Amino acid sequence: MDIVQNSISAHAALIEVSVTVDRGADTLTVSIKDDGSGMSKEMLANVADPFVTTRTTRRVGLGISLLAAGTEATGGHFHIDSELGAGTRVIAVYGLSSIDRPPIGDFAGTMHTLIVSNPAIDFTVEFGVDGRGETLDTRQVRQVLGENVPLDTPEVSLWLKEGLSELFPASYAEY
Repeated sequence: MDIVQNSISAHAALIEVSVTVDRGADTLTVSIKDDGSGMSKEMLANVADPFVTTRTTRRVGLGISLLAAGTEATGGHFHIDSELGAGTRVIAVYGLSSIDRPPIGDFAGTMHTLIVSNPAIDFTVEFGVDGRGETLDTRQVRQVLGENVPLDTPEVSLWLKEGLSELFPASYAEY
């Protein structure tokens, strides 16, 4: 959620979130890609430093450094690509069976909160297990509803919550 918040702060219009489980490779991969403002090469080189941030409200930026440390603790790895004016992509690969891997938790609920709290932003949300997955794309939802129906309308929010829970059931949290 913190990394998606970085994308929101970077004024992204589209945020793509993907969580994939590959039991054969014993990996859980989280990918977050946005079309936001991106980062300079200097910022990108230092982004995993917990004392580097663009915020003015506090002097630490722990999200990316904690994500990188978390992946490495499971035998996984972390990678970030960014280009100023072109967006950012963060890839975190965890060892699936590692005792140090954080749980997936309520993926559907988290994504519902992010979508409804940011109705002007489009999201693609994907969850896959062993090459099979489900995707929700808010651009398609907007096509069906019409552009003048906000995603935070109570009826739409409830529909999104039910749809996300159906596409990404709580049983996925066992991974």
